[in-house]
Amino acid sequence: MSTIMEQARRGTIDERIKAIAKKEGVTERFIVDGIAAGKIVMPCNPVHDPTPAAIGEGLSVKINANIGTSRDMPNIEPEIRKMDIAIKYGADAIMDLSTGGDIDAIRKTLLDRCDVMMGSVPLYETGLTAARKNAIVELTEDDIFNGIEMHAKDGMDFMTVHCGITRETVEWLKKADRLMDVVSRGGSFLTAWILHNGEENPLYKNFDYLLEMARKYEFTLSLGDGFRPGCINDATDQAQLSELMTLGHLGKRSREANVQAMVEGPGHVQMDQIPANMKLQKTLCLGAPFYVLGPLVTDIAPGYDHITSAIGGAIAAQNGADFLCYVTPAEHLSLPDEKDVKEGVIAAKIAAHAGDLSRGRGKELDDRMARARKVLDWEEMYDVCLDPEKAREYRSRGCTEEKDGCSMCGDLCAVKIVNQYLIKENDIVGSDKKHDC
Repeated sequence: MSTIMEQARRGTIDERIKAIAKKEGVTERFIVDGIAAGKIVMPCNPVHDPTPAAIGEGLSVKINANIGTSRDMPNIEPEIRKMDIAIKYGADAIMDLSTGGDIDAIRKTLLDRCDVMMGSVPLYETGLTAARKNAIVELTEDDIFNGIEMHAKDGMDFMTVHCGITRETVEWLKKADRLMDVVSRGGSFLTAWILHNGEENPLYKNFDYLLEMARKYEFTLSLGDGFRPGCINDATDQAQLSELMTLGHLGKRSREANVQAMVEGPGHVQMDQIPANMKLQKTLCLGAPFYVLGPLVTDIAPGYDHITSAIGGAIAAQNGADFLCYVTPAEHLSLPDEKDVKEGVIAAKIAAHAGDLSRGRGKELDDRMARARKVLDWEEMYDVCLDPEKAREYRSRGCTEEKDGCSMCGDLCAVKIVNQYLIKENDIVGSDKKHDC
């Protein structure tokens, strides 16, 4: 069976391509050419068969929401509700990062209920299983690849695989003047494994086998950034960049094998370094779709890291990032609850839309909002905004007697005053009268 990339290179346009092109407002040929070149990915495992969507150059910026159980909170019901909330408020993809309870059953249940792209990090489950038996460093190569195959068979559309951590890059980590060392869970597993066993990372050493598996099951590789900076001090250092160069090489090999791949990026990065980070990735990885966590632009905001992440995400999107992983207010503190998930998704959507605007996309929504505000059409404003429930709640506070205003200005509403005295013919929807000052 041909892979999605092979079909694209033959110029095949199927119903998925047509649906994506229509939604994105681009030609079908644009989508096909982007997939063929490795600059667009369409994660779509046939077992899962999600609603068609694509990530990459020239398309709207997408967002991902992470959910998943933990040892302390192993029940699936809250995670189902979180997934439903995330999708309701605009998440384009969900990642299941469960590490508690019956992980296999949780993954299958979430996949069955999820109609958008879904991803996972198989190494989490594999490492957890090993830790319960002996130690993570006792993992075998078969353990690692069997875990990936299990997730592929279940239907995962994309998977994070930390292939860029090698014996050489671990040496760069030793030389780096880092405060936080390794903050990626998958990165820490493989770093410890390499240091303990003195052998090469199985995912790097056997990358051709991983490509065969990706072709067989048609899942997209998300080449993980195991050495992403975990604090501002560690951004754009030798360890991060040495791994990125390796990922660029592996991305090229993926294209040659007709396997879709995107590249993951930082992390914690101060604002002035974000454009350079995006440029480096796009250059070193030959325009591959870039999937970023944040970046978080400061380290001092626990409880508000959805904001630090949205600031960095907007700058990253402006400068070429294609896929933003949300960060919730609970980041660094606890497993997020349903409210945290909603706030994380909305913050990421704001960042993605701001990035789209800077790239010439999505302005029609802002124009709709401006026109609605011009005529004080509150229902239209609610229809356009990202969170209608919250907007309604805020407007109802201190309810004003001015039905067409709000409690901020009341009868001193600037829009209302200007509408009364400086109105021009046909400026207001439904107006058929000409007013004079």
